[in-house]
Amino acid sequence: MTPSNPLISKVEQTVNSSPVVIFMKGTPQFPQCGFSARACQVLKAAGAQNLVGIDVLSDDPLWDALEQYTQWPTVPQVFIHGKFVGGCDIVSEMFERGELQELITPKQS
Repeated sequence: MTPSNPLISKVEQTVNSSPVVIFMKGTPQFPQCGFSARACQVLKAAGAQNLVGIDVLSDDPLWDALEQYTQWPTVPQVFIHGKFVGGCDIVSEMFERGELQELITPKQS
């Protein structure tokens, strides 16, 4: 099914454009909230390189489209290899269990 909302299409294209994408308040270099800052720290510690950050504060319609796309009301929202993983608490818990590292950098066989 192709989304009819062009902003939802933009969200879909964005999450598939890079291995690790975070929709957040601010940017990875200058986060605008503690949860966004923590999520970026955890992703980098787990091995995320070239972390793509999308500032939802600068684009309210995109934020609305993101919420429709994921059915998740808060940011940050983390996508790994095109799949929605969750927010700050979820990625932090996954990091503590070692799951996030495996998701970001799959073992080479």
